[in-house]
Amino acid sequence: MTGTTLALAGFALLFILLFIRMPVGTSMMLVGAAGIWMIRPQASLPVMATEIFGEASSYPLTILPLFILMGNLAGISGMSRDLYSAAHAWFGHMKGGLASATIVGCAGFSALSGSSLAAALTMGRVSLPEMQRYSYDNSLATGAIAAGGTLGILIPPSAGFVVYAILTEESIGRLFMAGVLPGLLLTLSFILAIWLVVFRDPMKAPQAAQAVPLGERFSALVRASWIVGIIVLTIGGIYAGVFSAVEAAGIGAFLAFLVTVIRGALTWENIKGVTTGTLKATGTVFLILFGAFVFKTFIGFTGVTVALTAWIGTLGLSPVEVVLAILAVFIVLGMFLDGFAILVLTVPLVQPILQSMGVDLIWFGVLMVIALEMGLISPPVGINVFVVKGIAEGVSLNTIFKGIWPFWFAMLAVILLIVLFPQIALVLPTTMFG
Repeated sequence: MTGTTLALAGFALLFILLFIRMPVGTSMMLVGAAGIWMIRPQASLPVMATEIFGEASSYPLTILPLFILMGNLAGISGMSRDLYSAAHAWFGHMKGGLASATIVGCAGFSALSGSSLAAALTMGRVSLPEMQRYSYDNSLATGAIAAGGTLGILIPPSAGFVVYAILTEESIGRLFMAGVLPGLLLTLSFILAIWLVVFRDPMKAPQAAQAVPLGERFSALVRASWIVGIIVLTIGGIYAGVFSAVEAAGIGAFLAFLVTVIRGALTWENIKGVTTGTLKATGTVFLILFGAFVFKTFIGFTGVTVALTAWIGTLGLSPVEVVLAILAVFIVLGMFLDGFAILVLTVPLVQPILQSMGVDLIWFGVLMVIALEMGLISPPVGINVFVVKGIAEGVSLNTIFKGIWPFWFAMLAVILLIVLFPQIALVLPTTMFG
């Protein structure tokens, strides 16, 4: 059996295991170990041990539990609710303002948690009852929550960027900086999408909240200053070169802990919940990474990446055309697979191709993450849609999926803008200090 045939058989088996709902990390580890054994029987166990130990002892990976902890602390301390309340005070009186406030709240919470599911779940619980109270159409309300949650893997700190950085050996700090302007652009595009939906059909948001006096708006902003301060300090510190991304995660988690203590939210029940949630989320991501590196080694042994790179070279495509073709594949895969699964499955395949064509992997990482965001709300899988369904009792999945399309096309538009103007993603990484 040739290396290419073995690689294709490995991918086929992997998709079968994922289809029968075996965990992503376990599936990749099993297929990778079996594939290595078929090529080099004596190397199977040593490779597994080396890759797993190497990743488990990787210092940069400490960023994941720290940022997850920071997001969990932000939830129990009430900082996330304060953020939504501030956005509600400033935007709620406008047409579609409550949906816009949800997007802003999701963007802010994403800058603490780095998780799309956590952003959708946390902000959904706060914002959905409010939008329903003002008779918002369910498709717009739930669509805004599902789409807003996707900002969690683009706006730093992003778990997606951390995993991508580990797989490609790129700088986590530079990737975080690359996600800032695209994240803000995507937030604005979501708000524009809401405005267009309400402009075409005012009954989607028939009522607006009462205008809040200017003094109360600033008071709400002051209450949200805790979360804003932590975000500015951590992201600004990375950009200024004051501390690394890992150090920023530690500082952010410590500050979130202090705020939780000051607000009197550090009860024994909350401590248990935060600790358990952080450990579970960290364990899931680590298992995926362990499996990814074992599978990546198997793919390297087959030589399929070299053959694929040579084949792409014979097609005479430009780097931009290759990038667009790869992104199109990601968008399609996103309709059926989890974003992390796509990330760890495909990066080992596409990285050699992109490097041979001189494509900037920081720029591509931003494009890839946005494409994965599209998958988070694309039917039939759309994980964020199912998260929102869990908190939107009485709202059908079809209604939620109907509401995501304006945001889906907004993501597509942002991808095209970043392809046309790469500096949107690259200006901060190229000018950062340190």
